Amino acid sequence: MNGVTLRRDETSPHVAEIVLDRPEALNALSTAMAQHLTEICAETAADPAVRAVVLSASGEKAFCVGADLKERNTMTDAELMAQRPVFRAAFGGVLDLPQPVIAAVHGYALGGGCEFALSCDLIVADKTAVFGLPEVSVGLVPGGGGTQLALRRLGPGRAADLVLTGRRLDVDEAREFGLVDRKVPAGTAREEALSIAATIAANSPVAVRAAKRAMRLGAGTGSLDAALDIEENAWRTAAFSPDRQEGIAAFNEKRKPNWPS
Repeated sequence: MNGVTLRRDETSPHVAEIVLDRPEALNALSTAMAQHLTEICAETAADPAVRAVVLSASGEKAFCVGADLKERNTMTDAELMAQRPVFRAAFGGVLDLPQPVIAAVHGYALGGGCEFALSCDLIVADKTAVFGLPEVSVGLVPGGGGTQLALRRLGPGRAADLVLTGRRLDVDEAREFGLVDRKVPAGTAREEALSIAATIAANSPVAVRAAKRAMRLGAGTGSLDAALDIEENAWRTAAFSPDRQEGIAAFNEKRKPNWPS
């Protein structure tokens, strides 16, 4: 087993679920697991039938506790450097998925686990969730996007609080920080994330992808005028697609749309 499983939701065929599936190691990210995750993300990104993605985890204790430090404990500097692009590709695979991605978090989401959640568009967490970027406590800097994603999601002060102290946040403080979008009862994060994904998947796939791209690109643009130009391009992509014609026709005919894309 390479520690990652790809599932399709039987009740919503346009939703894919990527499962961090190494519960015996609290879903710690090994080199083999990172390689497999990259492959699964590429497969999912290229599948036109997938309109929304849920990132979940198996086991009861953790979403993901970050890099497998037992594996790293025996690594030479050269081996650590060789692992680096493998890990970057795994985190980049999640971050660059063109479909909206919802993280379903329970238990520990530490280090790379927190970064996987930050790479998603929405974070659903149950009351057992604990978030943290503790890399500075073991002589490292977050390397899965943590410094930059936290900065963009939380703002400079809260990002500094999370990254520079290495402290942990329970689900309530994480929600107060803006790190968690929806808090749910214990054991229900996956169910809620799948429900959200199904709602998204029922919308126009052209419009949803264009909107996600506009928000992602706009977040890194300093000028409002430039960001509005990005939005204009997204609007044109959807407005002059067959999805717009079908969506407006379905609205007027009081029926569910049958998206052509």
